Amino acid sequence: MIKKILSTINDDIQSALQRDPAARNKLEILLCYPGLHAIWFYRLAHWLWCRNMKLLGRVVSQIARALTGIEIHPGAKICHSLFIDHGMGVVIGETSEIGCNVTIYHGVTLGGVSLQKGKRHPTIEDNVVIGAGAKILGAITIGEGSRIGANAVVVKDVPKNSVVVGVPGQIVVRSQPSLPGPDLNHNKLPDTIGESLAYVMKRLNAVEETLHFLKNQPSAVESTNDNGNGNGKNKPGEAKFVPHAPDHGLWRGEDFMI
Repeated sequence: MIKKILSTINDDIQSALQRDPAARNKLEILLCYPGLHAIWFYRLAHWLWCRNMKLLGRVVSQIARALTGIEIHPGAKICHSLFIDHGMGVVIGETSEIGCNVTIYHGVTLGGVSLQKGKRHPTIEDNVVIGAGAKILGAITIGEGSRIGANAVVVKDVPKNSVVVGVPGQIVVRSQPSLPGPDLNHNKLPDTIGESLAYVMKRLNAVEETLHFLKNQPSAVESTNDNGNGNGKNKPGEAKFVPHAPDHGLWRGEDFMI
């Protein structure tokens, strides 16, 4: 039993060393990382909760909340190697389920949207990274290997290997699998709405220029129809970029360079 506990603590410390470049040594992590302290408190609280000592489990979780600023309900189910970086303001609800090797930053909420008993909080699959301030609400599933952008609000299922940005969260399915390990490229967030609107404005500009040209030169209508330049084709040498419309709310990764 003691050997297993020490092994689990060592795994948690290794997770911090691997995912936080500011971590210098095991002693520093052991003493100064509230995310790990909150997880250790959670494991005790969860042990009590599963043995029908629910009130005592809640008391332990509230002590952890007061000491670390991180609130994890003892009823949540968490796999190994969860890393909560910084941690202040993280809230994980009662029916949340978190897979292995998940990384969570400060201000994240895994919340419910129902007053009904039963499953009402998110399920986070393996190797997911959740950026600072993100809110994941309801009994939805975040697919394996996905990244949730900072301050995104996610209210529907996310397929594996995706990136989510915005409010409400826009889901972009990667065109290629992400590299092994946590995806910490927080600066690579596709602007799905902005880029799509920019494309629409560009095409509208081209249409207005064409209409203006035809209005001033009516004789050009016949030649335009003959050579096909009036059907929306790109000019010679112009890069062709036609972003796809979202399919059932999912954007395509190749349109946004991820």
